[in-house]
Amino acid sequence: MPVLVLTAEKRLPDLTGFYRSLGSLLELDIHRLDKAQQSNLRRTLRVIDLDRYSRVLLDLPFRQVHRQWRTLRRLPGLLIYDEDACQNYLANSRWHGAFSQLYRRVPNAQVVVTGARIAERLGEEGFDAHWLPKGYDSQQVYFQAGERDIELGFIGRTSSKVYSGRQELLAALAAEEHLQMLRTEPGADYRAALNRIRFFISADVGLGEYMAKNFEAMACGCVLLAWRQGQEEQRLGLEHGRHLLLYSSLAELRDHLSRLRGDPRWAADIADQGRAWTEARYSYAHMAACMAKLLMDPRPFKPAVIRSSWWRSLIRRAVLRPI
Repeated sequence: MPVLVLTAEKRLPDLTGFYRSLGSLLELDIHRLDKAQQSNLRRTLRVIDLDRYSRVLLDLPFRQVHRQWRTLRRLPGLLIYDEDACQNYLANSRWHGAFSQLYRRVPNAQVVVTGARIAERLGEEGFDAHWLPKGYDSQQVYFQAGERDIELGFIGRTSSKVYSGRQELLAALAAEEHLQMLRTEPGADYRAALNRIRFFISADVGLGEYMAKNFEAMACGCVLLAWRQGQEEQRLGLEHGRHLLLYSSLAELRDHLSRLRGDPRWAADIADQGRAWTEARYSYAHMAACMAKLLMDPRPFKPAVIRSSWWRSLIRRAVLRPI
């Protein structure tokens, strides 16, 4: 089944491995668009014969496409994959409510988001929403035996307004513990850094879903200490005290750290079980299989009829004209 993929030229995180796995299951035609092409999809798509494709997978930054709903409505069998849709429900995000607004304007689209509760909330609004958890690239991120000389570590962003809760919690922890907050280049540097960390501190406060770095940390053999996300852990199959340790306050987090330090065997067991769980469920290959199943679901396509203001005005005058 031919599928047109529209993705970003320099996408972060890099989903090359995911698309490689998806391409082994479906016939993909992948177009990696630069920013100029992303910002004018109408012009970009002029040179593409859309009749060749059964589905279109849109994997582009929301900020680039949210105003282009008139073009999106015309795409056959559209599936929108969005890793940032949690911002639809974050009051401190500039995109609060904007995702719902776009999806209402593209009623023929399937929407795939990376949080279980996010998908449920979108479904409650009437959208054809599906949940596909974020995964990790098992060809780039994996366990390497060696010394773990960083006891407490975090790798990731804290500067965005959306991550204000993360920044506050990590700053509070750093005031009490020797926490190393790192930034690395993707690939080998990132993998090497994760394999040096004993306890990875995940502080996704208020985001409502699990970020990719959680799976990547577990895949590299870190003990993951993750901010509790409510229903998300159960939906993912995560068990507190078996695959990871969950916390809802700084005091609870520090208590976990004290117990881990006092029982290295228990800590090693959590790291081993977390790694095995992640490898079995959340590699890009597994993620691709789930996406392929969604894309192979037949969906009748009816192009949306879009009337310009000029056309609506003409119809209005015709209706009001006396017989």
